Amino acid sequence: MTSLKRSYASSTTPSTTLSSKTYLRTLRSGKVQKVVRELYLRQDIPCSSQLCSTCIDLAPAGFHGKQDPPVLSATPAGTTQYPQGHYLVPDTNAFLTAMDLFEAEDAARDVIVLQTVLEEVKNRSLPLYHRLIALTKNEGKRFYVFFNDFRLETYVTREAGESINDRNDRAVRKACSWYGSHLQDAVKARQSARCPAVVMLSDDRENLRKAKEDGLIASGLQDYVSGLPDADRLLDMVAASRDQRATRDEKAKMVYPEYMSMSAMLTGVKAGSLHQGTFSVSPYNYLEGTVHVPAFDRPLIIQGRENSNRAVSGDIVVLEVLPKDQWKAPSSKVIEEDDLTKNENAENEDESAEGVVTEKERRALQEEVKRAHGKVAEGKPQPTAKVVGVIKRNWRQYVGHVDKDSVRSEAKQSRAQQTVFLIPMDKRIPKIKVRTRQAGDLLGKRVLVTIDSWDRDSRYPVGHFIRSLGELETKGAETEALLLEWDVQYRPFPKSVLDCLPAEGHDWKVPADTADPGWKGRRDLRDLLVCSIDPPGCVDIDDALHAKLLPNGNFEVGVHIADVSHFVKPNNAMDKEASLRGTTVYLVDKRIDMLPMLLGTDLCSLKPYVERYAFSVLWELDQNADIVNATFTKSVIRSREAFSYERAQLRIDDQSQQDELTQGMRHLMMLSKKLRAKRMAAGALNLASPEVRIEAESETSDPVDVKTKQLLDTNQLVEEFMLLANISVAGKNYSAFPQTALLRRHAAPPKTNFEELANQLKVKKNLELRSDSSKALADSLDTCTDPSDPFFNTLVRILATRCMMSAEYFCSGTQAYPEFRHYGLASEIYTHFTSPIRRYADLEAHRQLAAAIDYEPLDASLQSKSKLEAVCKNINVRHRNAQMAGRASVEYYVGQALKGRVLTEDGFVMRIFSNGFVVFVPRFGIEGLIRLRDLGGGKEVESVFDAEEYSLSFGERKVELFEKLKVRIEDEAEEGTGKRKIKLSLV
Repeated sequence: MTSLKRSYASSTTPSTTLSSKTYLRTLRSGKVQKVVRELYLRQDIPCSSQLCSTCIDLAPAGFHGKQDPPVLSATPAGTTQYPQGHYLVPDTNAFLTAMDLFEAEDAARDVIVLQTVLEEVKNRSLPLYHRLIALTKNEGKRFYVFFNDFRLETYVTREAGESINDRNDRAVRKACSWYGSHLQDAVKARQSARCPAVVMLSDDRENLRKAKEDGLIASGLQDYVSGLPDADRLLDMVAASRDQRATRDEKAKMVYPEYMSMSAMLTGVKAGSLHQGTFSVSPYNYLEGTVHVPAFDRPLIIQGRENSNRAVSGDIVVLEVLPKDQWKAPSSKVIEEDDLTKNENAENEDESAEGVVTEKERRALQEEVKRAHGKVAEGKPQPTAKVVGVIKRNWRQYVGHVDKDSVRSEAKQSRAQQTVFLIPMDKRIPKIKVRTRQAGDLLGKRVLVTIDSWDRDSRYPVGHFIRSLGELETKGAETEALLLEWDVQYRPFPKSVLDCLPAEGHDWKVPADTADPGWKGRRDLRDLLVCSIDPPGCVDIDDALHAKLLPNGNFEVGVHIADVSHFVKPNNAMDKEASLRGTTVYLVDKRIDMLPMLLGTDLCSLKPYVERYAFSVLWELDQNADIVNATFTKSVIRSREAFSYERAQLRIDDQSQQDELTQGMRHLMMLSKKLRAKRMAAGALNLASPEVRIEAESETSDPVDVKTKQLLDTNQLVEEFMLLANISVAGKNYSAFPQTALLRRHAAPPKTNFEELANQLKVKKNLELRSDSSKALADSLDTCTDPSDPFFNTLVRILATRCMMSAEYFCSGTQAYPEFRHYGLASEIYTHFTSPIRRYADLEAHRQLAAAIDYEPLDASLQSKSKLEAVCKNINVRHRNAQMAGRASVEYYVGQALKGRVLTEDGFVMRIFSNGFVVFVPRFGIEGLIRLRDLGGGKEVESVFDAEEYSLSFGERKVELFEKLKVRIEDEAEEGTGKRKIKLSLV
């Protein structure tokens, strides 16, 4: 797009000037300035059809200086409606309602994307705009951006009283008309080829009517797709248009309250009578959600469908706090949607549901209300609210499976369209109604859908089918499902990215001649005895270390990090792709790289025995591991060895090894322990998260066993020096760029976050948990022990981790200095610098550090606070999604490894509900819910829940929080989500 604009602007072809835009602008000084906008209309903007020899000669030169070839085929595909072949000209609503269709490999090709439409899509939906831009770059799809607002014959001025939308629709029709006549002329000049139809695609009835009045070829989406091969599947990918939804019974019962107007919501939020926040649904009770808002210490509770009012987990909502007599306590009951809404009719939900809440749901909620007004401390009501509007939808593509009970038995064989329920993998998302002609084919498959609307008269959101991922439980379908569920960008790197790689490929080497420009500003550190210490099998080696004793008794210590910024230049295609991906994602059986493999596993990777570019942090440390001085430099290193944690530990511990490299590692070990002791003394937290290792069969990669990861002293050795490097670089970058340093902060959690855990420890173990500061918390966590069980302290640390805030990347100019603090590390300032192969934040920190030491100038994108904020926002989301995808992968493989096996293991009770309890199994790092109903063979079991004492009694058994018990572990395919999960039961 940019190249086109640039080419036209610099062209010498005559143009017509249209100076019709005049308006007044008031300056800050109070003066009024007259502004005249001149628009240059041209006749040299090509149609880009291979049929048109006139426009082929007009095609502009690209950045490479060569003429761009025409995009649109001379022989576009024909259909039953357009046997002579056709070009598509979609209007804005066509892209907004059917982007999935346009992205389908076998659907739309030879598409003319009008400038008017592209800009309107950008204004309406930025995610869809980015997807459309990606289509214009996909050479196989042949999507051509035509600048109709710059071409004389296709430009239209807005008429008096005409809305912007009507003007834009008229611009689309004018462009279609011009293309039709222009191609007719081109075909006549060739005297041979058939002229393809120019088809305007729209679901706007008025636009279609006017197009047909003008003698244009125009089609609605449904009609057009019906004429394509494989129409049944493709029709499912088209969302119902607003006009189609409006044809439903207008007297349909409204089951949800109407939303407030946007202006009323914004006024209320500003006045403090309404509150805004992100809606989050409980994973244990689909009828309860919470929203954190600044005005309240505790999250606001939203109970019941009517109060959540069509909000989906992740939406930014506006809330009205209910009167105090309607406040409720957080639910103590596990309530799953599948239990209460089974066998609902998706075709006519009114037959099976009374308005917004079923009778079963009403009873479940009433039980909660009764308990809330009891006398137990845990049942104390807290602020409760209702959703009065949605500021921003967080709808995305969802993975799930078709509820077999919602498919009509006769429809399993026919191709008739019917409405079915899709049950999402994510239990926090409601069932989605989907119209499909392939219901029978989709049973037992993982399916990808998207939500299109949720009107007041529909109990559930309405969406459309995108594609099938494959059979439930197959490795390919489940892996793709979790990547899509966590929005991991896993497609292959496009050619534009691969074109940014060094032409020499794997043969690239550090220049032998130190006079080469590649050596400029670099220190030659090849004589240092550098080594790397990583997990077994690591190939993307980001970091290496060295240490040596100095004559004055101090130590020289170096952390050497892969110099990725040498290969990835700001704003090129590879940089933009890395920025979008944000991080490398590690699954059990594969890695989704942030950068192409050539860089990640070879040219940047600090492999042993080869010279590599690095960015080095060199310290002089005294015997107490205090920093005497620090130096930052681009460098060239040659690693002597790549150790695994285990091999490095054995080498250090083997006293027969007295070589210089081993001695250097022992210096690092001694200094790392002193650094760690100082961090702990300052209040750094030693938290825990369950980590397991999947053992796979070498031939098939099928999982065969699960082991708990063992942490060695060498793990901590590497961690301490990476932390020290990150802290040192953060300080250097902030001093150089106080407004735009990319840093990482970890906010102190509100005291209320720890109240529940502190009370549990007091009641069950008579232990005190203090959270006044990170130091107080660290010290009290050390005292939370049980002499009879060494794992208890780890369990408490896992629970404490869940009370924490999430760490986040931020731009220094957006926070006051005290807010920079990293609570968990007890550090005043922190960033990420040590993993640029796999984290985009680190790559940006490298660029800032290079500018801070005057190695190279800083790119403009790293000097803009707003641009950096956008980068931080994206990488925060990507970082979290990568973690969740990794956990989901482990969960899937643990299920597969235990398939068909029945084991008995120790477990610990982590949480108690009134109808079940959650047990954590340390050996497998998994937790599972044991419901009383399951213990009773499917029937509810009489029980007594004591919320004050955190206990649950049933039959002759009493289960208490933190209790160690024996559980039977087997696998089951979970009916609700279609996932194979671990099923726990009491022995």
